[in-house]
Amino acid sequence: MEVVVHHAREVDQTLNSRVREFQARALAQRTAGILVTKHGPGRFTIELSHDVPFGYTHEKA
Repeated sequence: MEVVVHHAREVDQTLNSRVREFQARALAQRTAGILVTKHGPGRFTIELSHDVPFGYTHEKA
């Protein structure tokens, strides 16, 4: 999922909301963790990743 945030004050709230959505998906699968990748100012992707242990969220810049 691509996430684009236009105002710095909204980054944490928006990312936390999206990560919670992925936590529900991860809990259903129990095989992958969550990877949040920053691609530039206000541009992120969030995905389930088998490179991240279940129950963890990793951030990548």
